[in-house]
Amino acid sequence: MSRRLERAKALWRWTGEERPPWADEPGPGQESVWDYPRPPRVESVPERIRVVAGDVTVCETSSALRVLETASPPTVYLPRADVDESVLRTAPGSSHCEWKGQARYWSVQAGGQLFEAVGWEYDRPHEEYAELAEHLSFYPGRLECWWGDERVAPQPGHFYGGWVTSRLAGPVKGDPGSGGW
Repeated sequence: MSRRLERAKALWRWTGEERPPWADEPGPGQESVWDYPRPPRVESVPERIRVVAGDVTVCETSSALRVLETASPPTVYLPRADVDESVLRTAPGSSHCEWKGQARYWSVQAGGQLFEAVGWEYDRPHEEYAELAEHLSFYPGRLECWWGDERVAPQPGHFYGGWVTSRLAGPVKGDPGSGGW
């Protein structure tokens, strides 16, 4: 990539009116992360979602939610009722999202292995995101996550929890040079 394009990306600020000039054009069956809203929107996921730790299924559901936010791949939230709570362990730390509120973290103990800080939830999300209560999300870079028959790739960067699939056109937040998005 040219230095000029790198600099343009670093200085670009989203106005909500159009995709940036460097955004990939979505192909058939794809969505552009640049068409997702800010503030984020919550939608149902009709497909089967599965999360696996080692050889243990942590969750399998057809009742997941996805949060869509400009420049990020969807973050998938799974109903707590469909999560095998016997494998959950409280993890240290917390974080705050300007939209959703205060998150707490979870580890998973499965198959004799501890998968540390692999998921989070909002116990009392802000009113606009109340439907995320009683839902957990997991990092696809730390556990094996499946959206239908496709194994999910993690969103780039170590903090983000987006689920990257072949259905997305990017680039996505977390890629090199995306710090200003």
